[in-house]
Amino acid sequence: MKFLIAAALAGFAFDAATAQELGDGKAEYMKSCALCHGPEGRGDGPLGDELLKPPSDLTRLSRRNGGEFPYWRVFAVIDGRAMVPEHGDRDMPVWGQQFLPGDVKKYGPNAGEIVTRERIHDLAGYLETLQQ
Repeated sequence: MKFLIAAALAGFAFDAATAQELGDGKAEYMKSCALCHGPEGRGDGPLGDELLKPPSDLTRLSRRNGGEFPYWRVFAVIDGRAMVPEHGDRDMPVWGQQFLPGDVKKYGPNAGEIVTRERIHDLAGYLETLQQ
């Protein structure tokens, strides 16, 4: 299953011009999240049916949190590196671990960590714009 997701993600890349056109958060979302969560965040991506647990509808995060977008909780779930294993397995990749090696290779260890965190901030910020 993880191989299938990794292979699909590798084939779902955007070129730099497309990324600039979309904006960082949306481009990152389309590259990293849309296969499972769908292009509009409704949990209806093409790989969603392959998962044991259906992907969340990301357009309803604020509604499920009393009308307030849970920014830091969303950030923590996307990053995943600080999640407690006792809280159960997750189908979603630990994006902090997925992003970091490439960012470290490109920018160095300290800057790589900063870039990884910024990518996750961009994703969380974009998800906030999807709220209904």
